[in-house]
Amino acid sequence: MSDEVEAGAQGTRPAAPPPLPPPIYQRQPKSPGLAALLSLLFPGVGQIYNGQLAKALVVFMVFVSAIYATVTVDPMPFAFLIPFTYLFNLVDAYRSADAINLRYAGGEPLEEETGVESPAWGAGLVLLGLVLLMHNFGWLPLQSLRRLWPVALIVAGGVLLWGSFRKAKETESTDDGAEGEA
Repeated sequence: MSDEVEAGAQGTRPAAPPPLPPPIYQRQPKSPGLAALLSLLFPGVGQIYNGQLAKALVVFMVFVSAIYATVTVDPMPFAFLIPFTYLFNLVDAYRSADAINLRYAGGEPLEEETGVESPAWGAGLVLLGLVLLMHNFGWLPLQSLRRLWPVALIVAGGVLLWGSFRKAKETESTDDGAEGEA
């Protein structure tokens, strides 16, 4: 009987797995190169292509406001904002299209993409519009504030630091909770 089992075990081979179907090419919903090219032509157009209208409006308004402030207020700080906005616009359009494609393919979205269409963009536009309107009516002469422009850098740096500390604290508390469960 043991001879029959050995002969049966030696004579049979497992069935070969079925062949894999050929890969199906799926066109990605957004082209990162085209998004960057559109942003190269004019700031904000790549974001419009990506479907991020609020971000496109903010990028455009910051670009135009930087040009306006360079001409009417003081060239020193605002002239630096023009190329910064332009380069940010290019990189953001490319990365956003890439993140859209990643989400489409079932991957994890990038963390910074969660607040892209947040109310902060609208609040920033309202604030910028109010400042420029007050300047146009003569209620807030921006020329007299030109010596105070580094305060904006200090505030922006403080906001970034606060956000990074808050994020680190959230990550630390999440890690502590995961260790306690294990």
